[in-house]
Amino acid sequence: MTGTLTIAGLGPGHEAMVTPEVSAALASATDILGYAPYVSRVPPRPGLRLHPSDNREELQRASDALRLAADGGQVVVVSSGDPGVFAMASAVFEALEQAPQYQALPIRVLPGVTAMLAAAAQAGAPLGHDFCAINLSDNLKPWAVIEKRLRLAAEADFAIAMYNPRSASRPDGFGRALAVLKEAGCGGRLVIFARAISSPEERIETVTVDEARDEMADMRTLVIVGNSQTRRVGRWVYAPRRVE
Repeated sequence: MTGTLTIAGLGPGHEAMVTPEVSAALASATDILGYAPYVSRVPPRPGLRLHPSDNREELQRASDALRLAADGGQVVVVSSGDPGVFAMASAVFEALEQAPQYQALPIRVLPGVTAMLAAAAQAGAPLGHDFCAINLSDNLKPWAVIEKRLRLAAEADFAIAMYNPRSASRPDGFGRALAVLKEAGCGGRLVIFARAISSPEERIETVTVDEARDEMADMRTLVIVGNSQTRRVGRWVYAPRRVE
């Protein structure tokens, strides 16, 4: 097997947030695989084959990437943000576990700026103390697991970054998440809606959990719920470093 497989994060959107290491991997690639909107961010060039696919074809995409690399390709699987945060790195290793014949392949995971960190930077420092990240999609785990994790995170007073809050196929999930937080006594906490971070459509809005509405989020929105001590200073939102 003479090929290589790289799993790379393209960052949240703006090309300035693509790391030099990822740019070098894309420049030397023979094949790029990923969800179609992410593959479209890679400029075509002679000798480069683009393989866009649907967002629910992760395992097939990962298997195809392993096969192409085993056949000698310099293969890059792209994700938005960081490939290890609710993205393609786990899918590739899941496919690798099912196909041990590929385990000798040279594989690299190249980190990227995940939406959680890009959104936090634009808002101030809402992740300045202990925090967690929860994916609100119930495509790969039951809603009961999501609800349990939300309740425990609220009880532990973590700031909570919420990925994939609301989609056309899951219109009610984010509203249910807000209800869980309100029931846990978090109604006065600040919540940041960061949409399309680092793109021309970027928008950031901060309200309390009690003021939040489910339609304020969609699949391009990263939601950060502050901890009990998160506060505003001017237009900024931050979590104090010291716990009182």
